Amino acid sequence: MMMKKIVVASDSFKGSLSSAQVAECAEKGILSVYPDCLVVKVSVADGGEGTVDALIDALSGQKVEVEVSDPLGRKIRSSYGIFNSQEGIPVAVLEMSSASGLPLLAVSERNPWQTSTLGTGEMIMDAIGKGCRKFLIGIGGSATNDAGTGMLSALGFRFLDKQGQEVFPCGGNLGEIACVDSSLVPSAVLESEFVVACDVDTPFCGPVGAAYVFAPQKGADSQMVERLDRGMASFASVVEKYLCEDSSLFAGSSDRQDLSHEFRTRPGTGAAGGLGGGFLAFLNARLERGADMVLDAINFDEHIAGADLVITGEGKIDFQTSKGKTPHGVMARAARQHIPTIAIGGAVELVEDSFAEQAESSVFAAAFPIVSGPVDLEEAMKPSVAARNVQATVARIMNLIKRLKQDE
Repeated sequence: MMMKKIVVASDSFKGSLSSAQVAECAEKGILSVYPDCLVVKVSVADGGEGTVDALIDALSGQKVEVEVSDPLGRKIRSSYGIFNSQEGIPVAVLEMSSASGLPLLAVSERNPWQTSTLGTGEMIMDAIGKGCRKFLIGIGGSATNDAGTGMLSALGFRFLDKQGQEVFPCGGNLGEIACVDSSLVPSAVLESEFVVACDVDTPFCGPVGAAYVFAPQKGADSQMVERLDRGMASFASVVEKYLCEDSSLFAGSSDRQDLSHEFRTRPGTGAAGGLGGGFLAFLNARLERGADMVLDAINFDEHIAGADLVITGEGKIDFQTSKGKTPHGVMARAARQHIPTIAIGGAVELVEDSFAEQAESSVFAAAFPIVSGPVDLEEAMKPSVAARNVQATVARIMNLIKRLKQDE
């Protein structure tokens, strides 16, 4: 029995191969055994690093360079992507980390009391100026704890203290904010649709909120964490009042009133130092799992229709894979159409006590490491080595499938 159609949809192998490169290598492995098979290559990601490149590749988009502010206000060159939807409408895809991310700062510069998401808002405004009215935004890897006030200020929102003076948007000033003025926000901003990749359930504030969970890795000591959380709690009260008073900005959104009563505890509002909450409260955004955001954007369900097999993967298949990572999202979509999925990874870490238990919990048909024996990590991550290993591993998988089918 021939394999007529196989879909390859793998996340990047971080530091080694992009999503598109993994697919190209896998295709070679497939065709070496099934030369007449239709191989459909789909670039995918989970809303984090590589999302812009994956969507640009999958949807024939373009990369746009722009000058923005980094987390400390210095001007840097960054980029985002634009592609056309099926209706021909320009859609922007952004990774907030490219403007407001932790990797942009030296370790000694990390300070969530001072950092701001201003640059992320500047990217959004640039895309709005280019006609984009729908945004897909990954918010992982932030250097900030400003509740999105920096981003929002770039979009025209003004955050005022009790004297009516504008407050600079950063984590340390959240407690000074007494009200929000949205009168200068362009209509194009309020008319835009925002879909935000959010894979954490962290609430806005409190002992398991944004400051306590994420601020330490951004440079905060225990005292700063406490002060940041107090600021987040104070700002949450301002947001709840705003949601009640300005809900007419998003007429027809029945969720606004509910959000005003549960904003500080709503899962995901604490993502990226409260940026998730800023998007939700002020821009009426939808918070979605990153993998689902990307798979929906590329109409993944249509790509896999009629496939005999789906091959997916990422740098490491482990317990985190089932918590919303790309391979798990791909597998779930394939399972709905009763298509088996095989995962490959630079490493496969067994979960529980046996591979059988892992396979049962993840519902992959199988998972294979691309290295065949002990190897130095630096050597294994070389792009040329990883590419050769992906091709060889997929070829072995295809040969195994072929022999099994011959025995049926």
